[in-house]
Amino acid sequence: MRSTLRLIARAAFIIPILAAVAPPEVVINGRRTVVVESPAATLLIDLGGGSILDFHLSGGGLNPLRWLGPGDENTALRPMAHFLCLDRWGQPSEAEGRNGMPFHGEASRVEWKELSASEGRGAKNLAAMSTYLPMAGLEIRRSVKLSESAAVFTVSETVTNRNKLGRIYNMVQHATIGPPFLDETTVIDSNAQRGLMQSSPLPNPEQPEIHWPQAIKQGNPVDLRRLTNDPDPNVVSFVMDGEVGWVTATNASKELLLGYLFSTIDYPWLNLWRHVQAGKPLARGLEFGTTGLHQPFKILTGKPHVFGKPTFAYLDAGESATRRYTAFLTKVPNNFAGVNSVLYRDGRIIIQERGGNGREVTIIAGRLF
Repeated sequence: MRSTLRLIARAAFIIPILAAVAPPEVVINGRRTVVVESPAATLLIDLGGGSILDFHLSGGGLNPLRWLGPGDENTALRPMAHFLCLDRWGQPSEAEGRNGMPFHGEASRVEWKELSASEGRGAKNLAAMSTYLPMAGLEIRRSVKLSESAAVFTVSETVTNRNKLGRIYNMVQHATIGPPFLDETTVIDSNAQRGLMQSSPLPNPEQPEIHWPQAIKQGNPVDLRRLTNDPDPNVVSFVMDGEVGWVTATNASKELLLGYLFSTIDYPWLNLWRHVQAGKPLARGLEFGTTGLHQPFKILTGKPHVFGKPTFAYLDAGESATRRYTAFLTKVPNNFAGVNSVLYRDGRIIIQERGGNGREVTIIAGRLF
């Protein structure tokens, strides 16, 4: 486990961003798109909001990352699939909203610019991009590396405060799965531990305290591993167990598993959102980030910690912070019961099955960073 933390927390992968001319644009379905490819997988990143909108195995495999809000269908700048929540997670205050601050911040509502990377210039498995959030005064630079040998990609994102004064902020990776990968048989697993329901009243939403994978509805337990026809409790948040956090989504009938690995220093919270339409699962958010409280900053400052974890981060004027995560996609047996643990060791991601079978799925990922 410590080898995993060293790779995630002390990554040497950051691709230096150059001011050189960006690679030629690719247009897919009328949208400017960055295509990252390897012999193992393909990754598509939308520049009209910066969303990771497709991650599939080579040969046209199933894409688990699918989400588009109904109000955003015809909007050029919009969040989709896996998008970045920055400078906040959740709603602005009433005053901020009147001034134009959108839900989940500006990062998915601005144009991103593709940049060149010094390492392996022209390589199809590398990408770099950036954007600026004019209301928040934050700059974000992102480097992406897709493994040549497996469906594994690593993202490094550096946020810089361009304001003349320091400020609080939050950063949440809103990874969202949808049909056909998401159905009633899809199971979510994680090393999350203590948690709260966002529907619980302030000032102490951690009461009653819940424990992964259970929540409570009207006094009855709810298994959060699965979603059928009832999305409530709608948003639940958990602190992570150990130095490295992980979350997976498995659809054994589709023989496919999606997972994320991240340092709990970077992202101490896992937030799970569930959405149903016409009695069927439509979306599940696997949202890891710097906060577990879905509230405006005024409320967060009055509740700076829950379960000993912070509810916001801080950047001084001109200061930068870099956070990283890794995503992976792999085939699994059609009777795979879900995930008990995820480890990274000696260039391999090792996924151990839940239950009596105890099978292991190993991804030869190589050096992630």
